[in-house]
Amino acid sequence: MRLKRFLLRYFPPGIILEYEQAGNFRTKSIDLLDLTPQTNLDELVSEIMQSEPLITESRAEQVKELVFRLQQKLAQQDHHRFCFSKELKAYILPLTNVAFDKSGSRFITGSYDRTCRVWDTASGTELHTLEGHKNVVYAVAFNNPYGDKIATGSFDKTCKLWCAETGKCFHTFRGHVAEIVCLAFNPQSTLVATGSMDATAKLWDVESGEEVATLTGHTAEVLSLCFNTVGSQLLTGSFDHTIVIWDVASKRRIHTLIGHTGEISNVQFNWDCSLIVSGSMDKTCKLWEAASGKCVATLGGHTEEVLDACFDLSGQLVATASADGTAQVFSAATHQCLARLTGHDGEISKICFSPQGNRVLTASSDKTARLWDAQSGECLQVLKGHTDEVFSCVFNYEGSTIITGSKDNTCRIWY
Repeated sequence: MRLKRFLLRYFPPGIILEYEQAGNFRTKSIDLLDLTPQTNLDELVSEIMQSEPLITESRAEQVKELVFRLQQKLAQQDHHRFCFSKELKAYILPLTNVAFDKSGSRFITGSYDRTCRVWDTASGTELHTLEGHKNVVYAVAFNNPYGDKIATGSFDKTCKLWCAETGKCFHTFRGHVAEIVCLAFNPQSTLVATGSMDATAKLWDVESGEEVATLTGHTAEVLSLCFNTVGSQLLTGSFDHTIVIWDVASKRRIHTLIGHTGEISNVQFNWDCSLIVSGSMDKTCKLWEAASGKCVATLGGHTEEVLDACFDLSGQLVATASADGTAQVFSAATHQCLARLTGHDGEISKICFSPQGNRVLTASSDKTARLWDAQSGECLQVLKGHTDEVFSCVFNYEGSTIITGSKDNTCRIWY
């Protein structure tokens, strides 16, 4: 094995190694999820060298410099206030979902008008209209980090795969017998997973367009799904109150996570694939051990349904959003509630962390999105201007741009 070069990953902190093995180029990552501006550089570099044979003594100074750059990025104080930039009014019917590509230079919107549109973030101009679905386009995704393909899932029971550069349709995935409501690319961009109201999830081959597997066992709609960071496992969350962990290679069920007493609203792995978070209509969020499928904590405190739940990128914090109009931030390690976010006048349907993990963004039926301090729970900014429910909010990779999507048929860009 011969090390070729290093790449930095700012969020979450890590160093990617590109190396050559038997004539093939490969990559592996050194995750530095516990890195802080106070971490002792010499001790950390020594630990890295002990655990990673590709990094020899001659590379020590180079690694030290890279870790120092990651520390500098973490130490940057984020006092950024977002300013409204543009409103995009291309639709005559409500939007459904919004997603950025990895660079943040483009984003996509799905709509009740049966199309998906590709936008240039900086100018707000429409690059492509992806037409062909015969019903609502509900789920949309880029194949990040590559960003050269787009998947769209529709109430017409099909998923389509598109070229992000030209807008050409590569494949139409047919096989579900009810609406497709969630989808995801695996990290390698070789598979698309779709979840449907028909109580199944399916895996599709990106290259050939063929169905690879039908994952059966749920007894109600599959409303949420998520690949782990390495793409070896898939989570499905269902209205049957359960979550299933699937092995992608064998297409077999590994664990069924039982404990919720209401429909599952969202499921997600943390970065190192050790934990799973689930939000439920039973007013709770649960943390599960991915390896054993055991429930390790039930995070309460909400008086109405939990509509969304997520980890920050490092996997150290959990955020929950509820129909009771509040959100909460918990420690993933201690399960303690660190902050309660109060101020919205309506249910909160979406929540996400900034890439840095120090800010939380919420979208509410009160026609606003809000930006919060993740540690103190202080509301830092109210993003106003929409004239109907805000159901989608998302940061770009750098955390410098926000898109909000609303039932008022518009989305807004904030810098």
